[in-house]
Amino acid sequence: MSLSTRLLLGWFVIAGLATVLFLNSILNQVPSSVRQASEEVMVDSANLLAEIAEQHWQQGFAADSPFATAINRYLARELDAQIWSRHKTRSELVIYLTDINGSVLYHTDPQQIGEDYSQWRDVSLTLRGEYGARTTRIDPEDDTSSLMYIAAPVYQGNQLAGVLTLAKPNASLHPFITLAHGYFWQRGGVILFGALLLGAGMAFWLTRSVRRLVDYVERVRHGERVSPPQLADKELARLAAATEAMRREIDGKAYVEQYVHTLTHEMKSPLSAIRGAAELLQEGDVPAPMRERFLANIDSESSRLQRLVDRLLSLAGVEKRQTLEQTELVELAEIAALELEAKRPLAERKNLTLQLDSCADSSLAGDRFLLEQAISNLLDNAIEFSLPDGTITLQISSSAPALSLRVRNDGPAVPDYALDRVFERFYSLPRPDGQRKSTGLGLSFVREIARLHHGRVSLRNRAEGGVEVEMQLDREAQTGEGHPSPV
Repeated sequence: MSLSTRLLLGWFVIAGLATVLFLNSILNQVPSSVRQASEEVMVDSANLLAEIAEQHWQQGFAADSPFATAINRYLARELDAQIWSRHKTRSELVIYLTDINGSVLYHTDPQQIGEDYSQWRDVSLTLRGEYGARTTRIDPEDDTSSLMYIAAPVYQGNQLAGVLTLAKPNASLHPFITLAHGYFWQRGGVILFGALLLGAGMAFWLTRSVRRLVDYVERVRHGERVSPPQLADKELARLAAATEAMRREIDGKAYVEQYVHTLTHEMKSPLSAIRGAAELLQEGDVPAPMRERFLANIDSESSRLQRLVDRLLSLAGVEKRQTLEQTELVELAEIAALELEAKRPLAERKNLTLQLDSCADSSLAGDRFLLEQAISNLLDNAIEFSLPDGTITLQISSSAPALSLRVRNDGPAVPDYALDRVFERFYSLPRPDGQRKSTGLGLSFVREIARLHHGRVSLRNRAEGGVEVEMQLDREAQTGEGHPSPV
């Protein structure tokens, strides 16, 4: 499971639990809050009816009394009240009146008249001068059958004469409680969804830098030359800088070790030849022809060592760069034409034909000196591997936003085992005309120059014979840090 997923799940669980616990505590208070509000209204109503009952006390509360008639007419009314989600069509109040002894004088249920209510809390507490209220279930097993009873004292003058109790079924409040529950759960769902979106945004924000750092490390691990990402988070930025420093240190050690090993191997052969020729020249009388041949060998091997050192320095200078230091607008066709002309004397030794085929627009932003070196190395390589009387073609084509430079010759194909190694440092194949191997640094140099121009270089055997090397270059190569190489 990824870090972002774990962060998102953790945040969602915390936010979900917090929301559910908060809603649960709120919803547990809703029924009591609704009943408290209803009780407050019933207290007012009970005391109002008690005052009305006081006015009718002397007339009594028989079935045909004005008080009983008014209550019965109220209970018989057809109501049409749309109270939020509830449509109220009839009254649900229960009213009864007791005397000073708790005996029922009037009840909306006539069968209860004459019963002794003195033990009910609403009546007994009111008769003692306290606030009388109770909640009682009609069916002890059914929670929805409960009624809330609110009592008020009835006076005659200053003397307590009886108790009027107003009762209301709690079931009539359930629609409002259910509506409140639905409302809170709906809002809770919206809050939870918002928390999920917020968590996703936070997880993305927190892990974006981590993903960029991981991607950088992965690309470095695969041998790509990339610059460390620019991270806003200070700790991760320090980690990226430390990783880059460690990579450079490790690469530097490996680089030096490989160069020392390969350089030692490459220098061993010319040094042995120079030493052997010098020892022979020291033996005394050496015939003039042999002396000239030994001196020529010393000169040739010394030149070979010089070329090796020069190429190593050039390659090392290019390899240590991450990006181009500065660029200018150059015409690749112009550079190619100049390099072809410079190589013409070398080509004439093997009677080679040099051709240039360029598109109309071959401009690009790049380093002119490095591009000249790259084309020069490609042409040197093509001439060395060409057979006499062959043709070397340099073709430039445009495929926005890149330029493609191809160098073809008519020489022998590269063996399959060497196709994946031709761009390695110091790797060289024997020349077809029996010449000695080169330093093996030419194509490595070209590859690094292509990298700096955000391009790539590849080699393939042509079906019609010969070899083709293609170098693709970005027309808008950038300078500065932070531009990863595609090769």
